[in-house]
Amino acid sequence: MIFLDENRGIRRKPECVSRKRKGKVVFLHLAVRYPFAGVVWQLLHHLVGFQQLGCDVYYLEDNRAYVYDPVTQTPVADAQPNLELVGPVLDRFGFRGKWSFLDPVSQEYFGMDKSHCAALLREADAVINLCGASNPREEHITNPCLVYLETDPGSLQIKLDRRDSEAITYAAAHKLFFTYGYNIGESDCPLPTAGVEWHRTRPPVLLGEWHEGIGPSAPDAFTTVGTWHNQGNDVVIGSNRFLWSKHVNFVKVLEVAGRASQAIELAIDIDSRSNYERAVRGGFTFVSPLPMSLDIDNYRTYVSSSRGEFTVAKDLYARTRSGWFSDRSACYLAAGRPVVTQSTGFEKYVPAGDGLMAFDGADEAVEAIKEVNRDYRRHARAARKIAVEYFDALKLLDAMAEVIGL
Repeated sequence: MIFLDENRGIRRKPECVSRKRKGKVVFLHLAVRYPFAGVVWQLLHHLVGFQQLGCDVYYLEDNRAYVYDPVTQTPVADAQPNLELVGPVLDRFGFRGKWSFLDPVSQEYFGMDKSHCAALLREADAVINLCGASNPREEHITNPCLVYLETDPGSLQIKLDRRDSEAITYAAAHKLFFTYGYNIGESDCPLPTAGVEWHRTRPPVLLGEWHEGIGPSAPDAFTTVGTWHNQGNDVVIGSNRFLWSKHVNFVKVLEVAGRASQAIELAIDIDSRSNYERAVRGGFTFVSPLPMSLDIDNYRTYVSSSRGEFTVAKDLYARTRSGWFSDRSACYLAAGRPVVTQSTGFEKYVPAGDGLMAFDGADEAVEAIKEVNRDYRRHARAARKIAVEYFDALKLLDAMAEVIGL
């Protein structure tokens, strides 16, 4: 049974999670297009989660976009190298014969053939457009239950509120709408609901894939993996422009490592020499994100070998008080690694202060790190408990399945 908590978020009573779900579910996503480990884990947490609930789950990537070459950092026509990264992972997790990729150049289907994909789209009990990865076409809207699952709130809400015709057509193809913007619709969040009923959720994590445990000596460095400067998807609300990028918030905390006397390593390709030098002077170190970003096991090892995560949020998520939370940060929590992250309003719904620390500004970030280090093992245990209570894939996806009607 679904109930609304006092903050109007959808949650599930834990005793209901053991009930098996039924139904055929197709996920649309962009893991081959962007074969980064964090993106692939995001997909796996959903695919495997729904499968563990009892659903018959398939994956179809048919957005017809050129794939991204993570080495040259450019879109390319040849999808084969990306397929060689992602295909074996899907097979390994039990989806051999249950996934397909539509090549944007040849229009050839790799994996399941075209007719099989078309039949799945018609017959599935739900087609879930994760990240809004696919612009719905005729073959998608033949299914009466196309579900929009938004991981990056802001852009669609603003476009719909402004009556953008393309956004209206896009949204109209979907029956249900889920968002990681957990604070949307509240008085302290300027993002409009645009007349849509948003079912609020969080990034799910397969707890069994992220094993806690510190060992006799705690790791030395806080870390994070990500992108310094994102472009696109900025939004304007009134006279304020909100950037879909972290760099404007990173530059505010580049002395935190030194001030907190804490090693912090950023697996980020920083694009500013002056900020790089300032960060190094401030006690930060940098490593290339590629070694762990193109292998899900290396990524998991990197997260699990960290003391915790230190990171900021994109300007759009933080200043709008969106309530957004990072699926990468959820992985750190599941691995029993404390997270020190910028406030987005998420702490209204997920308790911060023990294992998960929210900050506004450098002074609070320094104090948050020092607080974690005063009793690191207690905060590590608390981090895992937060993951179990608030980010367990089976709880979150079961609640979603209930809304969908599976």
